[in-house]
Amino acid sequence: MNGASPDADHRERTLRALLPCAVLALGVVAWDLVVRLNDIPPYVLPGPLLVARTLEADWSVLGSSLLVTLVTTFEGLALAVVGGVGLAVLFNQSRVLEYALYPYAVILQVTPIVAIAPLLLIYLPQPAAVLACAWIVAFFPVLANTTLGLNSVDHNLINLLTCSSSTEPRAGRLLNISSCRRHCRICWAASASPAAWR
Repeated sequence: MNGASPDADHRERTLRALLPCAVLALGVVAWDLVVRLNDIPPYVLPGPLLVARTLEADWSVLGSSLLVTLVTTFEGLALAVVGGVGLAVLFNQSRVLEYALYPYAVILQVTPIVAIAPLLLIYLPQPAAVLACAWIVAFFPVLANTTLGLNSVDHNLINLLTCSSSTEPRAGRLLNISSCRRHCRICWAASASPAAWR
């Protein structure tokens, strides 16, 4: 049972919501000040007001491009979740498979996307190549964090549930899901920010 009072819990939730917004606002103000004080030309670094005006003026063009980008992003994330979680479950069931394939997942992650993208564009149609790039960016965080969560289950807990009339597969599944929840939350945040993994 959580010992924190409802007021403290509400305050923490409010801070979690407000602090990122405050940091974003400070970042935009700093961006504007850097552009103004250093008199940086717009073709080098446009200020936030110019970006907002351009976004409004060219929304008919940029809006459709944004939609295509969002669709590709969510398709890549969906493929990464299906592939990453599925492969992590296989890794959890077979150490041999994990030792055989995990190094290649790491190699795929550490290879810069700008080195892979031209090859993908040569061998695949453009929409498939862009989707493959989005999948590569999101796949490893999903795989790594889900594998870590599934492997961090305390085997003594599995033995305890097995002894207390639970069937072993069901007990293992419940513990695996509970254990990897925290790692998967980290994984979604990381997948949403590709720059954090490059």
